[in-house]
Amino acid sequence: MTGSEAKADQHRYLRVAREALLWKLDGLADYDARRPLTPTGTNLLGLVKHLAGCEVGYFGETFGRPFDEPLPWLADDAEINADMWATADESREVIIGLYRRACEHSDATIDALDLDSVGRVPHWPEDRSRVTLQRVLVHMIAETNRHAGHADIVRELIDGAAGLRQDRDNMAPGDQTWWEDYRDRLERVAREAGQR
Repeated sequence: MTGSEAKADQHRYLRVAREALLWKLDGLADYDARRPLTPTGTNLLGLVKHLAGCEVGYFGETFGRPFDEPLPWLADDAEINADMWATADESREVIIGLYRRACEHSDATIDALDLDSVGRVPHWPEDRSRVTLQRVLVHMIAETNRHAGHADIVRELIDGAAGLRQDRDNMAPGDQTWWEDYRDRLERVAREAGQR
């Protein structure tokens, strides 16, 4: 595989993960898009906001390609975890629009640079801060998929919707009854194992 083929392949994986993340917001009421469903407050719109900042930082600042919009939640004096939730004034459209623009900015960086182009991640330890575009691509594929997985679980907790994409959910075939029976079976097995 040539360098350009490898870059195109990695870029495709990143785009698929981005699409999977955004799909998790489709059809939800505003409350459900923001609703914290874990003890640490994980919520769908916050995951998108967080990843917008990651895109801007890793593909922008790292390679000297600044993003032209301020992200106040990333400032040194910002509230802790401000990137993990949307304020009441930050609409879903605003956050999704920002994410799309951040991704476009990242895509321009990916298109403009070679995989071995060097940048510097300022918030990483000095001995690891010098990185290549390939390393950042791999990092962001992992980061985006990790948070898309969080989004899978949060969305399933909201309304039962699960799967990779709307056109291909990548789930085992089965109707609601099958899934309920399957879950009940797993619960029985867990209880049995826990009593040993």
